Amino acid sequence: MSRRCELTGKGPMTGNNVSHAKNRTKRRFLPNLNDVTLQSETLGRGVKLRISASALRSVDHRGGLDAFLAKAKDDELSDGALKVKKEIAKAQAVQA
Repeated sequence: MSRRCELTGKGPMTGNNVSHAKNRTKRRFLPNLNDVTLQSETLGRGVKLRISASALRSVDHRGGLDAFLAKAKDDELSDGALKVKKEIAKAQAVQA
């Protein structure tokens, strides 16, 4: 399982540990990933995703999973999230 957010594409970054004597050693900064189930109003069911804490706040800010996926770029989304986005678009087209 990769350490990558399924909605924003946020992944590990690299940097340095710096000691008091300014000795530098390489380290990794891992994203704060959480397994969550987000409810989709259009689909009427929950969707399990592994997303970062900042992405979870962004989903809440934009008004839910459906609104977030509508504005999200396809190249940033994982395969599972892209599949959910297409299901939501299809369901919204049927309702209209």
